[in-house]
Amino acid sequence: MTQTFSSTGRDTFVGRPHSRVDGPAKATGLAKYAGEFNAPDLSHGYVVSSAIAKGRIVAIDTAAAEAVPGVIRVFTHENRPRTAWLDYNYQDAVAPPGSPFRPLYDDTIAYSGQPVALVVAEDFDTARHAATLVRVDYEAEAPETDPSKLLDLAYDPPKKRSGIKPPPKPWGDASAAYDAAPIKLREEYRLAVEHHNPMEPHASTVVYEGDGTYTVYDKIQGVSNSQGYLTGVFGLKKDDVRVMNPYLGGGFGAGLRPQYQLFLAMLAARELKRSVRVVLTRDQMFSFTYRPDALQTVSLGSDRDGALQSLRHDAVGATSRFEDYQEVVVNWSAVLYGCENVALSYKLAQVDTFSPGDMRAPGAVTGVFAIETAMDELAYATGLDPIALRLKNYSESDATAEGKPFGSKALKACFTQGADRFGWDRRNPEPRSMREGKELVGWGMATGVWESMMMQSSARAALTADGRLEVGNSTGDLGTGTYTILTQIAADTLGLTMEDVTTKLGDTRLAEAPVAGGSWTAASSGTAVMKACRNVGEQVFKLARQMEGSPLANVDFERVAFTDGRIEVAGDPGRSVSLVDAMRAAGVESVEATESAGPDTDFNAKYEAYTHSAVFVEVKIDEELGQVRLTRVVSAIAAGKILNPKTARSQIIGGVVMGIGSALEEESMMDHRLGRFMNHNLGEYHVPVSADIHDIDVIFVDEEDKANPLGVKGLGEIGIVGTAAAVANAVYHATGKRIRHLPITIDKILG
Repeated sequence: MTQTFSSTGRDTFVGRPHSRVDGPAKATGLAKYAGEFNAPDLSHGYVVSSAIAKGRIVAIDTAAAEAVPGVIRVFTHENRPRTAWLDYNYQDAVAPPGSPFRPLYDDTIAYSGQPVALVVAEDFDTARHAATLVRVDYEAEAPETDPSKLLDLAYDPPKKRSGIKPPPKPWGDASAAYDAAPIKLREEYRLAVEHHNPMEPHASTVVYEGDGTYTVYDKIQGVSNSQGYLTGVFGLKKDDVRVMNPYLGGGFGAGLRPQYQLFLAMLAARELKRSVRVVLTRDQMFSFTYRPDALQTVSLGSDRDGALQSLRHDAVGATSRFEDYQEVVVNWSAVLYGCENVALSYKLAQVDTFSPGDMRAPGAVTGVFAIETAMDELAYATGLDPIALRLKNYSESDATAEGKPFGSKALKACFTQGADRFGWDRRNPEPRSMREGKELVGWGMATGVWESMMMQSSARAALTADGRLEVGNSTGDLGTGTYTILTQIAADTLGLTMEDVTTKLGDTRLAEAPVAGGSWTAASSGTAVMKACRNVGEQVFKLARQMEGSPLANVDFERVAFTDGRIEVAGDPGRSVSLVDAMRAAGVESVEATESAGPDTDFNAKYEAYTHSAVFVEVKIDEELGQVRLTRVVSAIAAGKILNPKTARSQIIGGVVMGIGSALEEESMMDHRLGRFMNHNLGEYHVPVSADIHDIDVIFVDEEDKANPLGVKGLGEIGIVGTAAAVANAVYHATGKRIRHLPITIDKILG
């Protein structure tokens, strides 16, 4: 089993709340985003989007657009330069199996909003105006965008997506056990399609350097993905393309894959031999990646005491015609609950849209909503308290992974501490039994779960003779606090102040790291930074031992500690040497190291690692109007070591708010006749605003985990998982009306 990594420093900063080190730059506007970088002779591209969802382009007329003063060129499938290897089936690090979408490839229209032209002009306003003058004639076909009409065509994807666990083979006999069970429950559950809607739009600025090389600023959660895409599709060398993205204005998974504006900007820059920026509109951001529709059926059979005898969870998820997008939807049921008779299935149905994409806790938001709502229904059917039912079926091992035990699981403490903070023992279990004036009061709870992962990652550390330390790698900071926690780890490892440390991220010239996603960044990049800093520390320690009359001359490295900019003998601070003095005495200007860190194969062979939560929700519902006010949330989290309680709490609150949006507001409304999302703006696509959010209380439960050297588990996803189910369960408690198709809107409450 992996032992916690010894940093040879002291936890001065790690484990304590600290404000974001990148906060001042973001608050003052000094932070630049992908669409804000300038270059000499910068031109601007504007995308023309298709007006149909399926069919072909019969004719495209660009003459009027090209006649506008300031327009440089209009690119279409008819005049696309053959600089792009569009027949090259590039697969980025998070792509599903299939053939990725190819912009301006031919006259085929595969989905509504598909780019059909790019207008490039001297300025943005000219490009936008000229784009309205492009005339496109279509031969339209009837699209099919409702997966519920395609259930007979649903299929098991022949090629599995990398990193996505397919459902395990059934065990026991779920059907026979269900038929024999005294208590039976079988219901259908569904979430609406949701779009990510980060504040920063998708944008790419391609700077033409004049020597055949390019500097690219792209909205992406991992610059290596964009670099790999550009080199693969355009036949460029890595050294020819530097991709940077130091700041990201939200991603939620929408920035995991390169989107089509990157292709179009590079295409235009290579052909025109000048810099090009392409920024997508909010409307156009509704034309690609989204949380997919999924039709789910959960069947539970139990004895009269609530012990599960049969568990079946089936799902059909939507995907595009050109890729088999997959996520883990049904497995969570068997991860959370022990049962001897289980059957899980997950199939796909192809619809005429762009491929869905990973959206914060992909699959878990969908699948956990279904199982946790079903468990609440079973609690009422058996007369058990919802927590008592979950404890009765509590699992200490992962049945989807051949019964491997969990490396750590403090979910019981989450139940206990969350319930105590919420006041759960005062709950009257009878629906419609609690009220305040004209409002019905409902209390609901649910469990959350997410994988605790670590990916292969590298990091570089460089200490200069003035006592300044620079660390970093190519991963991104979505706003989660990565800059801050890496700074904390580096400072503690070498005994420096946080002000002495500079962290750099989002640049392909830095040490290679995975995309920021999956809640793995802290464990992966954090461990790599710690190892790189430790390496630097060892080098400086050797220099210190070589100093004339050094108090460290006969001391082993494992006996020293780094603190206050000095290397001291542990327990004897009088025997110490400053880092600066050691380097100056040796005439060394800088000490550098690059280290890599990856998953512990020995640990992973024996244990499974998950983050857990217990979510408690209070709603108040106007009995006459059906209006829901979500007044209180308590989210108790078991996520190993918490590196920074302040940024960690922010992550959970953000996840909870997104979960509230999923439960009550977010819905991309498709007109299936047109195959187009109709509420493609933030005026009609509703997300929670400040007036919707009241008291959110976050508890971090003590938990020791050894899945990685830092002892951490990810926090980006766990805050959202289970929240929607807790809200739905609270709404049922308040009204006696079970709503199984999210979002829960007034018409569903009153109808």
